[in-house]
Amino acid sequence: MKDVFKAMNDPARREILKLLRKKDMTAGEIASKFDMTAPSISHHLDKLKRADLVTTVKQGQYVLYSLNTTVVDEIIQYFITLKK
Repeated sequence: MKDVFKAMNDPARREILKLLRKKDMTAGEIASKFDMTAPSISHHLDKLKRADLVTTVKQGQYVLYSLNTTVVDEIIQYFITLKK
């Protein structure tokens, strides 16, 4: 859970998660939405992947990134239990 909160601490990574909520995207598609270098986008995607917030599937020469809704559901449940 610690890695999840560390990953979500960055505004760019939160924005990436919002994009992936709408549809699966390649790193290039994600990068086109930001004004930062490709290595910076890769760094953010790696942090999200290590926290299990995104999953990847290789499609030919591209990697498709998807929101891992299982982990998102776990986070929601965690906050609900804190509120009770």
